[in-house]
Amino acid sequence: MTGRLRALRDHGLSLVFAGLLLVALVGQAVAGLAELNGESRDQGFPTIGMAEYLASSTFAVDLAENWQSEYLQFLLFIVLTVWFVQRGSPESKELDKVGRESDEEQRVGRFALPGSPRWAVVDGWRRRLYSHSLGLTMGLIFLGSWSAQLVAGRAAFNADQIRDLKAPLGFGDYLAAPDFWSRTFQNWQSEFLAVGSMVVLAIYLRERGSPESKPVGAPHGSTGVEG
Repeated sequence: MTGRLRALRDHGLSLVFAGLLLVALVGQAVAGLAELNGESRDQGFPTIGMAEYLASSTFAVDLAENWQSEYLQFLLFIVLTVWFVQRGSPESKELDKVGRESDEEQRVGRFALPGSPRWAVVDGWRRRLYSHSLGLTMGLIFLGSWSAQLVAGRAAFNADQIRDLKAPLGFGDYLAAPDFWSRTFQNWQSEFLAVGSMVVLAIYLRERGSPESKPVGAPHGSTGVEG
């Protein structure tokens, strides 16, 4: 196997999802522009081009509201699975491993392996930071995209307000407005449903060869076992 083919194999999952993301973004942009221009024509307003639409608050808020809910989903799943378990689910830790676990189990400090990350070996703030780096990063991306939703959502909402000859809202007023929370909760509920369904359905159902599933022949009560 050549180096290029090996690299494609080694990074195939991330590359496939990057490609799917690109396709979905293009589809969202095309469909969103068509919908917006259709509404504009119906109301007698001028239409816009793709470049103008991609730079608009309408496109930005639709993007940000989906991103914030996805990263919130992963943040909560990462943090909650430290302390909560689900008997029979491969998405759960083993039932007797609730909590942060020992240094030996986490392979840090003097228990580190030869190839362990350097910050897992050293003591002090660097190890503490690295020990929570995944959750912190997910949390920062969530807060950033949720803030972007607030800014872009207010801009899009006020554009409609001005078009209808109504007064625009300030950030405080928009933060308390139904439009902001409707956009937020409609995404949150779908993410929580998806994760909860995955946790429970994976107890009883299988997908052969997937690390998100238990081995096909594993008992339903097997917990924290991946295929």
